[in-house]
Amino acid sequence: MRSKLFVCLTLAVVLVAACKKGSAAAAAGTAAAATPAGTKGQAGAPGQPAAATPPKPVPAQLPDVIARVNGEEVKKADLERMIKTMEGRAGQQVPPDRRDEIYRGAIDQLVVYTLLRQESKTRGIKIDDHEIDQKMQELKGQFQTPDAFEQALKQRGMTLDGLKADARTDLSVNKVMEGVVANVAGPTDAEAKDFYGKNPDKFKQDEQVRASHILVRVAPDADAKTKAQAKAEIDAVLKQLKGGGDFAKLAQQHSQDGSAAQGGDLGYFPKGQMVPEFDKVAFATPVGQVSGIVTTQFGFHVIKVTDRKDARTVPFEEAQPQIKQYLEQQKKQQAADAFIEGLKKKSKIDILI
Repeated sequence: MRSKLFVCLTLAVVLVAACKKGSAAAAAGTAAAATPAGTKGQAGAPGQPAAATPPKPVPAQLPDVIARVNGEEVKKADLERMIKTMEGRAGQQVPPDRRDEIYRGAIDQLVVYTLLRQESKTRGIKIDDHEIDQKMQELKGQFQTPDAFEQALKQRGMTLDGLKADARTDLSVNKVMEGVVANVAGPTDAEAKDFYGKNPDKFKQDEQVRASHILVRVAPDADAKTKAQAKAEIDAVLKQLKGGGDFAKLAQQHSQDGSAAQGGDLGYFPKGQMVPEFDKVAFATPVGQVSGIVTTQFGFHVIKVTDRKDARTVPFEEAQPQIKQYLEQQKKQQAADAFIEGLKKKSKIDILI
């Protein structure tokens, strides 16, 4: 598998939900995450690689040591900790039919992380205490309370000192990768224009509307009384709107949806993005008008359409900044991949399962 840069691995995979921008992953620029503005779907380079061969089966019972990297052991406990956190992020256990694929990918990540840690020592990279303190504050800031942070440490069998040691390693690895990609030349105007010309379908935009809504939630299996109460509430809201009430203020007061803080604004969306009942009414309602009550699986809605955009092809001048950003990230990712492959080739790596 290609070595996507995941090198916030030790901290972000072990303690928090996901890698944050500013990590070595971001420094390397994971190309697949960048889509030129106005594109549809993935904005990868033309021509995708052929399907990979099936991964080697991973035994049900793992040995205590699963790999050695230049004589340094990669332990089963490291793999199990990574898998457990991945499952927590996904909200489900590893699917049995993907176990070999996911475990092999995780092992490769652990091997690469070990290589990068070793490289940071070879280069004599030092992390001062101030940098560690900043990292601790960043991690603690991702929890609502200090107690929640402490609980997360306990759940993962970690101590604060252990986390600081991991932070020191993580930051040193980040610095290795930042150095690798620091001097990668950005794309030229000609390269951006060439990408635009070779990928016309990626710059086509379907018709879009911008809409706001007010949602009173009610579950599909709610009893008649609960549904009647929710219906009465949305009826009262609609009555106020017909009487000249301010949609945004009423959304803030009544909508039971994350968009309430923005006055119910959902931004622009194309056909097919919303559930069918909502989608049909949103695209049929004139700009500036408020719909009647719309029933979906989420409950009762009132929708206001605030703008509409016709289908179009995004012009190069508008797309150019995003294309350049994407191509720059792609170049950095390629440089990072090449560096990691070079480390692998000059190292002794023994996968023991």
